[in-house]
Amino acid sequence: MSDNKADIFGLDGIRMLLQLMKENDVSELSLEQGDSRMKLLRGGVAPTAHAPVQTAAPAQAPEAAPAHAEPAKPEVDDSAYIKTINSPMVGTFYAAANPDKPPFVKVGDVITPDKTVCIIEAMKVFNDIQAEISGKIVEAVAKDGQVVEYGAPLFKVDIRG
Repeated sequence: MSDNKADIFGLDGIRMLLQLMKENDVSELSLEQGDSRMKLLRGGVAPTAHAPVQTAAPAQAPEAAPAHAEPAKPEVDDSAYIKTINSPMVGTFYAAANPDKPPFVKVGDVITPDKTVCIIEAMKVFNDIQAEISGKIVEAVAKDGQVVEYGAPLFKVDIRG
């Protein structure tokens, strides 16, 4: 019986349960086995783990909370709002019109669909690339002067603004 208890309340068991919760869109799970109890919550609420007072169980409970804290739902929620601006062609990425000018956009800038975010040079033609989405730039993925492929991510944008 203690082997099952270790499996359910151990780090690997908790990870398995969290994965199952995610796959099946379960937001709350309560487990009891003997004197041990555990309640897992998704959606940004910290999990609670209860174990009987003994020397081995308290060591497992603190490990369980950090393991659950890493794949917390706010990251998943935030990623649903993060979209990428991708390269529409193969070419060389330029963040600014020329080296003496400031970049078209930088992290933290709020953009609209018609905002030019960069230039891609292809076959000696400089093409202005528009955002085509609204939001706030959260990451510049491509580096100035970098050769980019068709579909390569250039910027990450939080569409919540």
